[in-house]
Amino acid sequence: MLKDLKYNKYQNISQLLKNAQKIVLTAHANPDGDTIGSCLALYHYLIQFGHQVTVISPNEAPGFLQWLPYYNQVIIYDADNQKVESEIKNADLIFAIDYNAFHRAGQGMEDLLSNASAKKVMIDHHPNPDNLFDEKISDTSASSTAELVFRFINDLGHLDKINKEVAENLYVGLLTDTGSFSYSINSDQPYKIAAFLYNTGIDLQVINQRIYSTFTESRLRLTGYAISEKLVVNHSLRFAYISLSKEELNRFIYQTGDTEGLVNYALAMENIVAAVLLTEKDDKIRLSFRSKGDFAVNSIANKYFEGGGHRNAAGGNSFISMEETIKKLNNIIPLYIAELNAVQL
Repeated sequence: MLKDLKYNKYQNISQLLKNAQKIVLTAHANPDGDTIGSCLALYHYLIQFGHQVTVISPNEAPGFLQWLPYYNQVIIYDADNQKVESEIKNADLIFAIDYNAFHRAGQGMEDLLSNASAKKVMIDHHPNPDNLFDEKISDTSASSTAELVFRFINDLGHLDKINKEVAENLYVGLLTDTGSFSYSINSDQPYKIAAFLYNTGIDLQVINQRIYSTFTESRLRLTGYAISEKLVVNHSLRFAYISLSKEELNRFIYQTGDTEGLVNYALAMENIVAAVLLTEKDDKIRLSFRSKGDFAVNSIANKYFEGGGHRNAAGGNSFISMEETIKKLNNIIPLYIAELNAVQL
């Protein structure tokens, strides 16, 4: 038993589970490894107690995550909104996994979740959670939501319920949300959890290959194009960005997940402190922010781009053109020159 990871604060949620037969687990829009992995880990944990459990995602996860155990049974709102509506309306208990406000599930699901009569539980590690949940597991110091799900299972004394399916999904959440344990981590807990998951018998080499070594040819060519043709570097500001229009994405047969991790190439350069990836969607420009050290990109995402996230990894949206968004970004970054220059690398 990992006694030093026990928090003894989840008993209210345990009681909700005892009173719930039909449980719905929901991921955030544009799902990543943490939200999908945490949802599916909870699914495989809860069904061991006889619960009827459904996993719902607003849209498809990237292809490199679709091998996860039970993913093929996840209900996708974009593909079958009527079934999603029925599941949410008939639920006894709804979990929001890896997001802390219903708008993060997309406009259609936001209304369904907000109006649902079921009790609502949030498990998330992002700052500023909404107050529309009946219970919360919220800790911004956690490396990932997968870490919080593990703590929850551990706290209830059910480590014996972490079978291979639970462990694989939790490990994917940990792996992807920590950048393969390369991001700033506040404690030794993620490493202890990873060691426990490893000892369940999961194959870390296979998981890593499935996550990081399954590029399609078109994704690899898009990555090369983005770095060679679209990378803009401002050495004096220690800042870089990559922008990709819809036309450019379509040229490389873009699929969901193809730009995953692309911003990190811009950030990986020597002496660069902050980087942004801008991608054009149907009705907006999506911005993915990354930074090093103490430079907080979540405050920029929140103040200027209707977004938020963590200090070193955040996201936002712009509803003006790509050209105007880049101009806006280039006007904002110089305001932070003192903070950028203060970061020691």
